[in-house]
Amino acid sequence: MSGLLKKSTNLTGLAVSVNPRVELRTLYDRILRLANQMPQDYIYRKSIESLVKERTDIILQNESVPDIEEKINQGQVEELIIHAKNEINLMRDMLEYKPWESLMEKSPPHQWTWPPHK
Repeated sequence: MSGLLKKSTNLTGLAVSVNPRVELRTLYDRILRLANQMPQDYIYRKSIESLVKERTDIILQNESVPDIEEKINQGQVEELIIHAKNEINLMRDMLEYKPWESLMEKSPPHQWTWPPHK
């Protein structure tokens, strides 16, 4: 409905979303469901849940797409939709690889120091 007022995103290759509020809300719900499959104390889960809940509240409180874009302040809703889809892909990978689990082998002693240890 409100997406129809916009004729173009003015971004090459990025079409105007017909119903961006519904699409974004659906993607955010999917992100929260995926986050529930991660350990509760995992910092990524905590941060993504916080961000998505905040943005969901903004979407629910505002009918106007320009108001949503202004309050989230991360670009157009079409860009937010792309970001949400990318986040879902990342979360699927994380659920597959489980980066929160311990390493199979102990890491080398100075693996994370810079400059490299000699």
